[in-house]
Amino acid sequence: MTARRDIETITERIRQRSKPGRERYLSRIAEASNQTANRSVLSCGNLAHGFAVCSPSEKLALGADKVPNLGIITSYNDMLSAHQPFETFPALIKQAAHEAGGIAQVAGGVPAMCDGVTQGQPGMELSLFSRDVIAMAAAIGLSHNMFDAAVYLGVCDKIVPGLVIAALTFGHLPAVFIPAGPMTTGLPNDEKAKVRQLYAEGKAGRAELLEAESKSYHGPGTCTFYGTANSNQMLMEMMGLHTPGASFVNPGTPLRDALTREATKRALAITALGNAYTPVGRMIDERSFVNGIVGLHATGGSTNHTIHLIAMAAAAGIALTWQDISDLSEAVPLLARVYPNGLADVNHFHAAGGLGFLIRELLDEGVLHEDVQTVWGEGLRPYAVEAKLGADGSVLREASPRISGDEKVLAPFNKAFQPTGGLKVLAGNLGHAVIKTSAVKPERRVIEAPAKVFDSQQGLNDAFKAGTLTGDFIAVIRFQGPKANGMPELHKLTTVLGILQDRGQRVALVTDGRMSGASGKVPAAIHVTPEAVEEGPIARIHDGDVIRLDADAGTLEVLVPGTELALRRTAEADLIGNEFGFGRELFAGFRQLVGRADHGAGAFGTV
Repeated sequence: MTARRDIETITERIRQRSKPGRERYLSRIAEASNQTANRSVLSCGNLAHGFAVCSPSEKLALGADKVPNLGIITSYNDMLSAHQPFETFPALIKQAAHEAGGIAQVAGGVPAMCDGVTQGQPGMELSLFSRDVIAMAAAIGLSHNMFDAAVYLGVCDKIVPGLVIAALTFGHLPAVFIPAGPMTTGLPNDEKAKVRQLYAEGKAGRAELLEAESKSYHGPGTCTFYGTANSNQMLMEMMGLHTPGASFVNPGTPLRDALTREATKRALAITALGNAYTPVGRMIDERSFVNGIVGLHATGGSTNHTIHLIAMAAAAGIALTWQDISDLSEAVPLLARVYPNGLADVNHFHAAGGLGFLIRELLDEGVLHEDVQTVWGEGLRPYAVEAKLGADGSVLREASPRISGDEKVLAPFNKAFQPTGGLKVLAGNLGHAVIKTSAVKPERRVIEAPAKVFDSQQGLNDAFKAGTLTGDFIAVIRFQGPKANGMPELHKLTTVLGILQDRGQRVALVTDGRMSGASGKVPAAIHVTPEAVEEGPIARIHDGDVIRLDADAGTLEVLVPGTELALRRTAEADLIGNEFGFGRELFAGFRQLVGRADHGAGAFGTV
């Protein structure tokens, strides 16, 4: 089935805009294919270093180019729950590769930081930049030119986008992404949020808060709310970089291990040494990105991907814009309610039918491109399935259920929760911004109120503790953009603003910083571009200026005459405290080079 006309129109617009950059990219990976995919281009000394620790039979096979060699890029560390399960994956992958007649080597490791650990801390200012560091670290691992394909072990926040950028940079190699899965369900997310609010109000102590947090984040795997980490997994499946049904299977289970073995064997099967050569740079095209964006809207996914998708697409020579993402939101209904867009977690979503159900519904209605290439082969229809464990330990796949297991969590297309997706681009005299509407009640999506201006999230928190955040207002938190301090997430503001909203005040947030996939019930215009440090209009807002945020109409305006706003002096902030400590001094170059949020906020430039 072909995609609906409105979906195809947007896709064709992206294709035409991207044509020059895409042609240059495809030419480069075609040239790289001629120079790699065999180890004969390496000198004997090169090869000797590359397989020094291999067995004699492996050395013989690698030296003669008789077998495919699989590079493993891993984000394993044993502090973070989402990445700890990867400890055992290399041994499992090597065993599966051997069974398939191939070889696997750990090509390199990449850093994996946790935004949950660094929220509100100085380390959060390295978070966005870590995406590009991850891409560069993966590139170093693959630069040895020993590999016929690569598998990427990553889950969270900036890790998967960074790995995708690396995979597309080495686009002549086949690439399969292997997830670790979400942790099992713990304390419900809404109960955790209530304890956070009680603590912020002084009605609960630190011991009670720590107990609640520990019951929520309690074991191996990804956090179970639908933030950036789980949005990453959805994207990888929608874009055909996972094997079908792999995204939301819990770690430490026989099915998880079976999926990992299967992904390994599939990666070996699609190298240039076989008959199904599938270089990822040719496989992923404009339709793949549109499918990913459709999935983001249909599930109410992370706002971080309005930045990451643009950077990822640029790595493949594709020029994606916020307007493309916004226009697709108008064409795609919201079909999932997963916290913070509902009470369920990703395990409930998976049990209700998960991505298999969602993909089938969207395909049947023509909202996805079915005629794409994936690591599994031709077409997206094979992903409308549920993965199960066979009696022999292999992966079996059954057609996804025709009826949702819980329509309060996962709705069929004809019973969508809302007719449009969960993300929208705002425009006005403050520039451009992004808002996530899927968790915001319709009656709160339009607000006109005076501004209360702060140059840090701590400033707002201090004002809350002092009791000065009275009446209706729009909090303006500026000097939080990529050039100012690395564009940290300001997730801690969600609790404070949520308390005030629950008290009956009408409140909202406007910021050039980020809020993440955990953005909740308070309307938040984020990623404001141009940012304050680049003399964006957000730096000319005064306390008391009336701001109008209209998420329905897609506008963000400060109600000050244009001439007056233009003549105002641009505010300045003392950012010296953001330049040192916790490694921030090492990223001075990134702060100077980084692009705008609507261009992907990367250090590598644009298409």
